[in-house]
Amino acid sequence: MKHLSFTKNILKLSVCFSAIFLLLASLTGCGASQQTFTKTDFCFDTAVTITIYDSASHKDNANRLLDETIALCRDYDNMFSRTIEGSDVYRINHAGGEWTTVSDETVSLIHSALEYCEMTGGEIDITIAPVKDLWDFSGTEDVQMPSTSDIESALTHVDYSLIEIEGSKVRLLDPEAAIDLGFIAKGYIADQIRAHLLENGVKSALINLGGNIAVIGSKPDGSAFTIGIQEPFAPGGTYCSTVSAIQSVPGTSSVVTSGTYERCFEYNGKLYHHILDCETGKPVQTDLSGVTIITDSSLHADALSTTCLILGLDQGVSYIEGLDGVEAVFVTIDGEIIDTRD
Repeated sequence: MKHLSFTKNILKLSVCFSAIFLLLASLTGCGASQQTFTKTDFCFDTAVTITIYDSASHKDNANRLLDETIALCRDYDNMFSRTIEGSDVYRINHAGGEWTTVSDETVSLIHSALEYCEMTGGEIDITIAPVKDLWDFSGTEDVQMPSTSDIESALTHVDYSLIEIEGSKVRLLDPEAAIDLGFIAKGYIADQIRAHLLENGVKSALINLGGNIAVIGSKPDGSAFTIGIQEPFAPGGTYCSTVSAIQSVPGTSSVVTSGTYERCFEYNGKLYHHILDCETGKPVQTDLSGVTIITDSSLHADALSTTCLILGLDQGVSYIEGLDGVEAVFVTIDGEIIDTRD
């Protein structure tokens, strides 16, 4: 398998627009009366596209809803991002161990993230931020590898049990610890956007947060949306499998992929990716290149895709098979595809 180096934004855009292309291609021939309203913006460091396929939607109302959903994305980015100054997470991380009052939604998301920290025995740890800050996966030409001593020092501040929550207040018992919600935040946001559109009467829609897909209803002809699963390390639009997503069938309305190919670089012939091992502080050693989760909750799909990638093929498949309403497509580093739907 050939390992290629990608910049973060170019790869995420290719994944996002590849999924959109496949979906739009599958919608052709739906009839001239069908109204389609779409808006694309840049948020969460990736392309965000919301599309409403709803013949009952008036143009002005649909465009208003699109504007509202993009505004929601920005609001959540300003709430959950650890790099945006003034966000809830930023303020927690820079409070020097003091209590920080945050929104109820931030508290709820931290609780959800901590459940996965507990479930994986710390293989996922939302206080990994000090280690992540040592790595640069932005695709710059001059890659600077973190030193072993810097990694070991940062790891002393990684411990999710250092997080305390009382009501709407959060603090870190270690002032040098820091929270990162990247493995779960987009899933939560996709769920909230879908809820907003449903509350406003939308019957058919696609929410694409940089490859994190959630759907409302079905395609205008009543069939399921078709989502392409990107082949790891291949050019954008090269699919190794597809997934059907339809809200009327339980367990199929959210499709989320995590992969070692999404943000990575090659150094001295070795691939380094952005999913870090919380014990070593280095990219996790896994026999998987990508994991796609299909279920109803985008939050859980987002978290499970990262979890299974870390667990590896055997443990990942075993874990998914023990869950109700969850399916997965695993792609190994050798290109083998294991689909729990089979």
